[in-house]
Amino acid sequence: MKDLDLNQPINTDIHKNEQIFRKVFENADDIIYRKLEAGKTKNLKMLLLYVDGMTTKEAISEYAIENLLMGLNLDKAQNMSNAQLEQEIAKTSIAVSEIQIITTIGECVDKILSGETVLLLDTCNKGIMLSSRGWPMRGVQEPSAETLIRGARDGFNETMKVNISLIRRRLRDPKLKVKYTQVGKRSKTDIAIIYIEDLVNKTVLKTVEKRINNIEIDAVLESSYIEEMIEDDGYSPFPQLENTERPDAAASALLEGRVVIAVDNTPSVLIAPAIFVSFMQSSEDYYERWLPACAIRLLRYIALPIVMLLPALYVAVTQYHPNLLPTQLSLYVAASRANVPFPPYFEALLMELVIELVREASYRITTPVGSTIGLVGGLVIGQSSVEAGLITPLAVIVVALTAIASFTIPSYNFGATLRLIRFAFIVLAATFGLFGISIGLSFLTIHLCTLKSCGIPYMTPFISFVENKRDLKDTLIRPRIRKLVRKPDYLHMEKEEKKNV
Repeated sequence: MKDLDLNQPINTDIHKNEQIFRKVFENADDIIYRKLEAGKTKNLKMLLLYVDGMTTKEAISEYAIENLLMGLNLDKAQNMSNAQLEQEIAKTSIAVSEIQIITTIGECVDKILSGETVLLLDTCNKGIMLSSRGWPMRGVQEPSAETLIRGARDGFNETMKVNISLIRRRLRDPKLKVKYTQVGKRSKTDIAIIYIEDLVNKTVLKTVEKRINNIEIDAVLESSYIEEMIEDDGYSPFPQLENTERPDAAASALLEGRVVIAVDNTPSVLIAPAIFVSFMQSSEDYYERWLPACAIRLLRYIALPIVMLLPALYVAVTQYHPNLLPTQLSLYVAASRANVPFPPYFEALLMELVIELVREASYRITTPVGSTIGLVGGLVIGQSSVEAGLITPLAVIVVALTAIASFTIPSYNFGATLRLIRFAFIVLAATFGLFGISIGLSFLTIHLCTLKSCGIPYMTPFISFVENKRDLKDTLIRPRIRKLVRKPDYLHMEKEEKKNV
């Protein structure tokens, strides 16, 4: 097998070709070799190769085998050259939607493993690829992780071409382009780079294409592989590409001039570039009336510091700066801590760890039961801990409020990053008090201001206020749709009016 050259041309002897493929697919019992003989004297020998379970057998039987055996004019075929015979069969004897002439063994292998059928003819040094992909797939369903009250209910599934069709249903624009490539030496995973030609930021597009083409990996089993391989800073805890299972969110990103990356076998797509404010926005913001949408978005930004800092502030104030609290509250905290054996930082870390355990358990169980476990588990553990004197009631309130606030963050990946940062702030608060929180905020600000996504600053438009001040209108609040007639300035796009208005 190691010495076999897959770049060698297809042999004119069909028996030698069969031997080569049996050597390539040795011990692969799901490879089907279907031999055919046509003509009164059985003088035209053919070989069909496909993978059992990855092809539509009805299409192969009805539109390929039956037509080859019954529809081929052998009297006419006997007077044709090999090239003419291939063209005659391709044009008149095969009723499938797509065919392709292939010339090498390697091309045949790739097509067969992709679910296509390859037809080889005796005395011909070329093969014919017949489109026959077909395998069990999940239907189009509502994404469980991105449910909306108002909006479309369809979501991506694991078949890339279905996902692309869902996007094209929303954007019937000839300028919508799709470029295919493959990544993975062994998996050869299909990847589609999707963009709108006259809206996309050309620099971002070239960056994405270059980084994807430079990926060297054995297999791509999920879009997260691509995400990690093409992001700007692999050590940053912040996600630098968006991912979504919603076709409407992908279409909206394309209309903004961004690039969508679809990966086969993955029910979500990647969106580049991704900036800080995009993780605080939801598709539903643009489906609700603008005043309620503004209130909800402002609520998210209020929840943001709560998610990151509230437990750390509790630790810093109760452990180092109790004089900052009102007198009555300070006395209550001191009294409630009289019989608690643990310091405030241990309380906070312990409760946060318990909440994360409950959260992780609820994710691993079916949705109805999981949500019940999360709610009941948190209440029972918190109440029991207070009654046992392990933690104070105030600590339970702080951790519960933090957990509730974390559910307002639309992006799961971004929310997970904020929860991780929360632990770092608790450690800093336990070590240096409010001064430690200030140090952490300083380093966090510096990191965010220097971070980029496909060359675009992560904190746009906040750090480039002069150049992109018009982009600020769709950050903290959601303006009226009438005001969203301009594209984001940070992408420097060519058209001014928004297509989805």
